[in-house]
Amino acid sequence: MADDKKGLSRRDFLKTTGIATGTLVGGGLIGGLVGYNANKGGTGTLDKKKGNDEHAQATNTRGLMFFTNQNEFNVLSQAVERIFPKDDLGPGAIGLGVPFFIDNQLAGNYGSNAKEYMQGPFFAGESTQGYQSKLTRAEIFKQGMASLDSEAQKRFDKRFVEIDGGQMDEVLTAFQKNEVNMIGVSSEFFFKLLRTATLEGAYADPIYNGNINMDGWRMKGFPGHQMSYINEIESEKFVKIEPKSVSSMEH
Repeated sequence: MADDKKGLSRRDFLKTTGIATGTLVGGGLIGGLVGYNANKGGTGTLDKKKGNDEHAQATNTRGLMFFTNQNEFNVLSQAVERIFPKDDLGPGAIGLGVPFFIDNQLAGNYGSNAKEYMQGPFFAGESTQGYQSKLTRAEIFKQGMASLDSEAQKRFDKRFVEIDGGQMDEVLTAFQKNEVNMIGVSSEFFFKLLRTATLEGAYADPIYNGNINMDGWRMKGFPGHQMSYINEIESEKFVKIEPKSVSSMEH
């Protein structure tokens, strides 16, 4: 999203929501990034020719662990890019590898809820009560991808990956507002999972297959995992530190 007087830039949004300081405040990303994309009439983040070629190349060089249906992965990729779009500050969710991060997480304990209590009884909980569904995250995401496609077909007679950016925002907003029927889970809850996973993939350590080249950290000026700050701690000036991943630390 470019900086102009008609909408907020991603930098403005990060500042006003508190994401720049490591917290989430206010109405969430859909009210910020996706909402401003819609106001500015954005197009799909993957441009028809170039974007699809880049996506195909990325898929060929990085293996999937959870999604076996390519369309489901493409839907995920487009959805997270609308939540965290590429702009003049740096790469978006696709460029940061967020779709692969989510795919890998769904293939593990995160997707199976292996470390969480998942027995009944199951009731529709309040938004403040945390995880309430009898479905695992893997099951919710699989249903979510199909539901995004179905809602796009219903509204625009096209698959989700075929509609433009503004239309994608409309579909995602409907999920956030709980206007779409899903089985065993609310569409609002699915959207919250998707948004949270997008942020995690953008800012997690690169060892988890997101935050490629630590660009998510670079956009925030976060130094990653440093052995120490003993050489800079007494400096009276701001010190820009090249970020480091856990994988680069000496043992």
